[in-house]
Amino acid sequence: MALLVHLKTVSELRGRGDRIAKVTFRGQSFYSRVLENCEDVADFDETFRWPVASNIDRTEMLEIQIFNYSKVFSNKLIGTFRMVLQKVVEENHVEVTETLIDDNNAIIKTSLCVEVRYQATDGQVGSWDDGDFLGDESLQEEEKDSQETDGLLPGSRPSSRPPGEKSFRRAGRSVFSAMKLGKNRPHKEDPQRQDEPAVLEMEDLDHLAIRLGDGLDPDSVSLASVTALTTNVSNKRSKPDIKMEPSAGRPMDYQVSITVIEARQLVGLNMDPVVCVEVGDDKKYTSMKESTNCPYYNEYFVFDFHVSPDIMFDKILKISVIHSKNLLRSGTLVGSFKMDVGTVYAQPEHQFYHKWAILSDPDDISAGLKGYVKCDVAVVGKGDNIKTPHKANETEEDDIEGNLLLPEGVPAERQWARFYVKIYRAEGLPRMNTSLMANVKKAFIGENKDLVDPYVQVFFAGQKGKTSVQKSSYEPLWNEQVIFTDLFPPLCKRMKVQIRDSDKVNDVAIGTHFIDLRKISNDGDRGFLPTLGPAWVNMYGSTRNYTLLDEHQDLNEGLGEGVSFRARLMLALAVEILDTSNPELTSSTEVQVEQATPVSESCTGKMEEFFLFGAFLEASMIDRKNGDKPITFEVTIGNYGNEVDGLSRPQRPRPRKEPGNEEEVDLIQNSSDDEGDDGGDLASVSSTPPMRPQITDRNYFHLPYLERKPCIYIKSWWPDQRRRLYNANIMDHIADKLEEGLNDVQEMIKTEKSYPERRLRGVLEELSCGCHRFLSLADKDQGHSSCTRLDRERLKSCMRELESMGQQARSLRAQVKRHTVRDKLRLCQNFLQKLRFLADEPQHSIPDVFIWMMSSNKRVAYARVPSKDLLFSIVEEELGKDCAKVKTLFLKLPGKRGFGSAGWTVQAKLELYLWLGLSKQRKDFLCGLPCGFEEVKAAQGLGLHSFPPISLVYTKKQAFQLRAHMYQARSLFAADSSGLSDPFARVFFINQSQCTEVLNETLCPTWDQMLVFDNLELYGEAQELRDDPPIIVIEIYDQDSMGKADFMGRTFAKPLVKMADEAYCPPRFPPQLEYYQIYRGNATAGDLLAAFELLQIGPAGKADLPPINGPVDVDRGPIMPVPVGIRPVLSKYRVEVLFWGLRDLKRVNLAQVDRPRVDIECAGKGVQSSLIHNYKKNPNFNTLVKWFEVDLPENELLHPPLNIRVVDCRAFGRYTLVGSHAVSSLRRFIYRPPDCSAPSWNSTVRHLQGCHGLCNGGPFSYPTGEVVVSMEPEVPIKKLETMVKLDATSDAIIKVDVAEEEKEKKKKRKKGTAEEPEEEEPDESMLDWWSKYFASIDTMKEQLRQQEVSGIDGEDKEEMDSAEGLKGPMKGKEKARAAKEEKKKRTQGPGPGPGQGSEAPEKKKPKIDELKVYPKELESEFNNFEDWLHTFNLLRGKTGDDEDGSTEEERTVGRFKGSLCVYKVPLPEDVSREAGYDPTYGMFQGIPSNDPINVLVRVYVVRATDLHPADINGKADPYIAIRLGKTDIRDKENYISKQLNPVFGKSFDIEASFPMESMLTVAVYDWDLVGTDDLIGETKIDLENRFYSKHRATCGIAHTYSIHGYNIWRDPMKPSQILTRLCKEGKVDGPHFGPPGRVKVANRVFTGPSEIEDENGQRKPTDEHVALSALRHWEDIPRVGCRLVPEHVETRPLLNPDKPGIEQGRLELWVDMFPMDMPAPGTPLDISPRKPKKYELRVIVWNTDEVVLEDDDFFTGEKSSDIFVRGWLKGQQEDKQDTDVHYHSLTGEGNFNWRYLFPFDYLAAEEKIVISKKESMFSWDETEYKIPARLTLQIWDADHFSADDFLGAIELDLNRFPRGAKTAKQCTMEMATGEVDVPLVSIFKQKRVKGWWPLLARNENDEFELTGKVEAELHLLTAEEAEKNPVGLARNEPDPLEKPNRPDTAFVWFLNPLKSIKYLICTRYKWLIIKIVLALLGLLMLGLFLYSLPGYMVKKLLGA
Repeated sequence: MALLVHLKTVSELRGRGDRIAKVTFRGQSFYSRVLENCEDVADFDETFRWPVASNIDRTEMLEIQIFNYSKVFSNKLIGTFRMVLQKVVEENHVEVTETLIDDNNAIIKTSLCVEVRYQATDGQVGSWDDGDFLGDESLQEEEKDSQETDGLLPGSRPSSRPPGEKSFRRAGRSVFSAMKLGKNRPHKEDPQRQDEPAVLEMEDLDHLAIRLGDGLDPDSVSLASVTALTTNVSNKRSKPDIKMEPSAGRPMDYQVSITVIEARQLVGLNMDPVVCVEVGDDKKYTSMKESTNCPYYNEYFVFDFHVSPDIMFDKILKISVIHSKNLLRSGTLVGSFKMDVGTVYAQPEHQFYHKWAILSDPDDISAGLKGYVKCDVAVVGKGDNIKTPHKANETEEDDIEGNLLLPEGVPAERQWARFYVKIYRAEGLPRMNTSLMANVKKAFIGENKDLVDPYVQVFFAGQKGKTSVQKSSYEPLWNEQVIFTDLFPPLCKRMKVQIRDSDKVNDVAIGTHFIDLRKISNDGDRGFLPTLGPAWVNMYGSTRNYTLLDEHQDLNEGLGEGVSFRARLMLALAVEILDTSNPELTSSTEVQVEQATPVSESCTGKMEEFFLFGAFLEASMIDRKNGDKPITFEVTIGNYGNEVDGLSRPQRPRPRKEPGNEEEVDLIQNSSDDEGDDGGDLASVSSTPPMRPQITDRNYFHLPYLERKPCIYIKSWWPDQRRRLYNANIMDHIADKLEEGLNDVQEMIKTEKSYPERRLRGVLEELSCGCHRFLSLADKDQGHSSCTRLDRERLKSCMRELESMGQQARSLRAQVKRHTVRDKLRLCQNFLQKLRFLADEPQHSIPDVFIWMMSSNKRVAYARVPSKDLLFSIVEEELGKDCAKVKTLFLKLPGKRGFGSAGWTVQAKLELYLWLGLSKQRKDFLCGLPCGFEEVKAAQGLGLHSFPPISLVYTKKQAFQLRAHMYQARSLFAADSSGLSDPFARVFFINQSQCTEVLNETLCPTWDQMLVFDNLELYGEAQELRDDPPIIVIEIYDQDSMGKADFMGRTFAKPLVKMADEAYCPPRFPPQLEYYQIYRGNATAGDLLAAFELLQIGPAGKADLPPINGPVDVDRGPIMPVPVGIRPVLSKYRVEVLFWGLRDLKRVNLAQVDRPRVDIECAGKGVQSSLIHNYKKNPNFNTLVKWFEVDLPENELLHPPLNIRVVDCRAFGRYTLVGSHAVSSLRRFIYRPPDCSAPSWNSTVRHLQGCHGLCNGGPFSYPTGEVVVSMEPEVPIKKLETMVKLDATSDAIIKVDVAEEEKEKKKKRKKGTAEEPEEEEPDESMLDWWSKYFASIDTMKEQLRQQEVSGIDGEDKEEMDSAEGLKGPMKGKEKARAAKEEKKKRTQGPGPGPGQGSEAPEKKKPKIDELKVYPKELESEFNNFEDWLHTFNLLRGKTGDDEDGSTEEERTVGRFKGSLCVYKVPLPEDVSREAGYDPTYGMFQGIPSNDPINVLVRVYVVRATDLHPADINGKADPYIAIRLGKTDIRDKENYISKQLNPVFGKSFDIEASFPMESMLTVAVYDWDLVGTDDLIGETKIDLENRFYSKHRATCGIAHTYSIHGYNIWRDPMKPSQILTRLCKEGKVDGPHFGPPGRVKVANRVFTGPSEIEDENGQRKPTDEHVALSALRHWEDIPRVGCRLVPEHVETRPLLNPDKPGIEQGRLELWVDMFPMDMPAPGTPLDISPRKPKKYELRVIVWNTDEVVLEDDDFFTGEKSSDIFVRGWLKGQQEDKQDTDVHYHSLTGEGNFNWRYLFPFDYLAAEEKIVISKKESMFSWDETEYKIPARLTLQIWDADHFSADDFLGAIELDLNRFPRGAKTAKQCTMEMATGEVDVPLVSIFKQKRVKGWWPLLARNENDEFELTGKVEAELHLLTAEEAEKNPVGLARNEPDPLEKPNRPDTAFVWFLNPLKSIKYLICTRYKWLIIKIVLALLGLLMLGLFLYSLPGYMVKKLLGA
């Protein structure tokens, strides 16, 4: 169904102008092209088509709007035409001429003529003949317009229409003339094949950054077009996949580093905690801390892995705390925390920094949290650099809840949940035993079994569960569920489900599927819990034939791309959040397996018969290894079509038909069923007949199909879940269009085309229409019976997402302006990622299609096509992107064989047509084939229309000639050991190939050659071939004299086609040269500059073709050059080369380089440097500047690279190549004379205008020619950052005043008011260099925080930095703004600013002069110091591919220092007429001499952080080693024991002479007692570039000038001398000092303080302050200004050559250099580490109260406690001190009067106690630890025979602890838990504190309870004070404490027995004793009675 609107003309328009029409129906709009300069009639004559899914309603409207089009402003509406479609629906065809109405609904004169057609459903689905009123198709005049409006209108590009629409407008050359390959990763053509590990997303996050070229330096961006194989102009072909090599599965280096800092709030009494860190199967433990609930560790662990990304990111990282572990016992688990490594890697910067992990107990899920562990976790892959936040003093009190170790968006309170994975059944399993055994069994026992014993294993969050084993079954039935219990949301992204075969020896995986939890849940507020199925998932892996050792077994484990269907599994997943308070709940998290209720067969959808058809149109580029045997191709879908090893054939389910269906099914199959009924109706033909290949050239063969193209067809049965695929397809279409549009915009920005913003607006318009369309299509199919919950929820969330995306796109479209294009482009990239993510369907339906090439029944190579890409639908948007299209496929080797170089060669290239759909719909499965064929059917299908053909015979064929214009290539792969290659290109087209000539020894060949392919026969209709020619493959090889040529890379192109009846004239011809990206495996390997044209040979033969001018150059023989119209237009350029010197040349063939020379070559011309006669003595050149002239293309993008080669001149005239470097882009060396307007790349002109605007009309216009920068004397110089950049021509005066508040402050200070006690000047004598350093670090952290807050993106910041770094004037306003920002940040340092004062009153900082701490290398801040001297690395040897890893560093054989300058000749005169112009130096004026010079190099090493552990104990013993030339300093004796964050604080002086010794290496080694010391890491600094740089990096310029104290001026030259020298060198007028406090340089005036204090406090007049002020604003000086390096500390990463690319720690240092011919510098600064100060803390424990009573009295049963108090200060309990015991306290009161003495060493700056001790008895030396100053007090109950019982504790941080309560009553539990605001005190300020503090312990429910109170007094003294005023320990002399008066009850019964007895008898047991006595008397009586009874009886009887 479709609605077609043919807009003919619009007449009676007013005025003259550009017109455009917009036609809207159902919310989807198309724009016409723009008609330029039309007067009263606009003749549009265009057709628009809307495919419609549901019938058009009579009331629907069609709207046409006509606009006056404007390039700059928004279009102006002329009038609107609206039409109700009632008549159209009734008559299907209406033609109307009607007037328009304006926006007030008034009728206007203008009228329009339109024709509307409606093709309704009439029971048939077919392709409509749209041609009936299209008339003439060649709208050639539109070409020109389409290029202008391209960027603007979504409709103006054929690609932007629904793909099925025949392109009514043939786009001419615009963007898609050539088919190009993108720079980006293959946009996942199949967004993750179903079993491909979902890891790709991680990579995408990284690659996205790379893909957006804008962060990159414009030179490094490849110029190859990004528009991937530029759009199919018509719809017969789909894009080929570019990348050959599978990316997943290749092992890489990873490093996981974890710092365990401390733990808090651990649950349990008096524990000895150890933290265990586990990554995968590796475990590491911290040391044990005794009896504490908040241990401090600060230990660092590193785990190294070399595995593939998917394995790495699925590893579980587990942090657990274990209590009392020792050698003999494993300890008990307190709690643990786990997440997968992938979650960490997905974080920004791949790390969590200083976050708290929540511990929970997996065995007891009803319990709450078990404590927190603070840690840093980082995961680094090769090449990732992690920006670790600066390690400063972490004093800030931690906000635990705000810094939890959880990814963004995960709630802090996670709940326990059960994950039910239900496994129902599997189908189509391969056999897993050899058939030999089976045959034996069959012979003996007669049983015929299925040869597989499957079970399913599920891995999730580090646990695994498995189902039972089903013996001998290809179709096992389990109906079991595996239950995991974990916290929700889980921090593990993937669940792995694996079918395994149980075997006596070892179980093997049959197939693996990953369930990505992010895809089956949604965490939004209208989201849903993870849910899946019941649904089938398909598993892929190795080929199905069973071998004992399967080389592709990895594929079955889910690593790499599966090469064959293995099985499908029906499963479901559900999640239930647990209510942990429920008592019936089993509280363990063990995995459980139980029975699940079976589901009906139909729940996954109704079984339908699907039909797959394929036609092989071409098979070429068959690798010659397979060329000798006949070849056949097999296509399979699932197990259908697999003849060789399908084995367990799926039984064909007979569709259970309802009576009504019967006829219709039969009608379609037309009773042909009956013949082959048991064979499955039309027997499938799944492979092509064998055919012997023919030779194409030396490497490749082809199959001679000629006009007879073999076909295949397969019937298969699958549950009908097309809706899922349709929705994914619609989203994919939107995403593809968006991606293509974004690539175009990027391309336009990169090649500086005009109006990229228009194209972006068009893209966004298109996106919002696409989203709108999705909503209307996806909504209509809701009531599907087999819809799972996930289907419904996903649909809802997709619709929500797309709706909001559509709205965002609309609003974004309005915001796209010229200057915001890049930012908006980034936002659009997020849309693209979101779309790709949504389009990936987690519940599979139809398996993927595999195409295998078979040679003698062996599988050789394969290709895999996702079935959704082939799926047919009536609705255009739902159609798969390759359905009914010709697809170019490159077959690759399976599995690991495809890694590396083997995977780069194409095994075969197929042109294949595929169609997949329901059998019912198979009426036009041939509709997309190139026309002009006849069908050949199998015998039984003759005469049946719907019976598929077995081959096609083409009757139409056209003759063509292809001309390949191969101009040049650049940045190729180095294939020879010399570091160069001998490249030639081989061009393949259909079954012909030709080569260019071989150019020796170059990476940038200019072939300039035209290859002509004659007699090409193409099959199909001429018109189709014009739009859809086959693609051309270009391969680049390296010619070797021995052996075969090496493959260097490949690219594809589409030729521009000229039909015989077209003229060879503009705009399409001659074609333009374009860049094509060359790929080698997955990596890019250069660009090719070429053009391709395919010319039809008409009836008149070749005479009609444009003539070929034969070879002009005689010397080039029969080689034809690229013709004139195509080759670039050249103009004359001069290249000046500055030759400075060569550095670090390595040996060549074991011989030293002695007499090197540099050859420069560009476009065939070049120049040689002078010879260096003795490289060892002086590696610099004596002639500095040389030049040559060369013809270069006008278009800078086409400039050839410039090659730098270094040769060594040996005896007898031999030359050896040392190394070479190719400068791929000359752009940064092009000099543009100032008067001509610069191109948009560096838009200086705009900047200048901006400045003038500000200067002349600005508020500051003063007539003088000066700019004043003033400084008030008492203000720290910081405030002076406000400045405005002006260029030299401006005349303005700028008075920078200090803010008002500052003045106020000063007034106050002058008055001497004591309002701000904290603002006092700190005592000078107290301050040292470290005070300055720590203050600076705080400032740096503050700045970083500010940046985060103000949301300056990294990119903007970089742009700002680079703009400052460039000399080009920056826009005045921006500069001022940037400076203000900067000022704001700086003023935060001294004294709180207006904003800060209010928030943080206690953090007022004392004023300390600061330096600049750079968190990175100094070079990166100052553009590598390449302001005039550039360094070019010389390379030699082959470029490494990933696995052999010869990295760029290993190939570097030296460095060439020099520079280039390229400019058009002749130059304007004024340049050479400047004062002091020296013609011998050309453009390089004012360059210092390069004679050797002696320099004193002073290296200050401050400290190292995060070193990689080098010893087994997880520590290192680092020391510094410094190498410079022949000097090698090893500071071995000062190693720092067992420390990963050592503070070195040392300076080293080295004398060196440049240029021989210019590379400084600072290394950190690990000291070992035995054996050699290991290198931890090193950093290299090029001193020479620093020394000669204009940024003056010899000695940093301090903030203020002082002549004594901690901030003493370090440079031997004073600021005024430096300023004078800079002015002289830069030929600047100045400096003119005077009057005092003013200096004038050029036209700038600086003011500042004019006096200085010496150490005696005498004030002297001085000019140094103002001179310094001028230096600190040197960048403002016109023409020569640049930033000067400030006094600084830089942070450099340490690298180890054995672990390339992975940081091994960081080193903070700075380097000063002083030329020896200048005055000598002073003594080095003392930066030795601060010595800790010795203190003594005296703690008197007076009393305790309300202590819980633990013991029951043995006799009396009454509650009492034997109390004593224990205390300690240092981290461990080795210095613990106990009071005596207060026995038998019955009331919880205890009296002690006991004194503890704790001597300790304390670093005030870091607020840490320093302890040195031996780690163990075996340690060689003491290790220094820094721990927080915390005093712990505990109360215990003493027991004589058993262990003492712990009652409670409190820990006081001596820097901030709650002030004690005055009385025991006022002392509450809340004081310690921080729930009430108690004033905090610091013992270091108060010195003496007394009070009551609460003691706490946790009860059974993990809640704190008060267990006692202690009255204590703390008194802090320095060691000297303590010595003068000694006191005794406990109650001893001197100054003894009196004995406590303990009450009477405190007695012990054996000391005072009578008292005890009295107490026992009298009080408690009086009555009991009386009763017992009476009873005893009674018994005695009875006994006596019985005893005497017999005697008396006898007496009585006998009567005695």
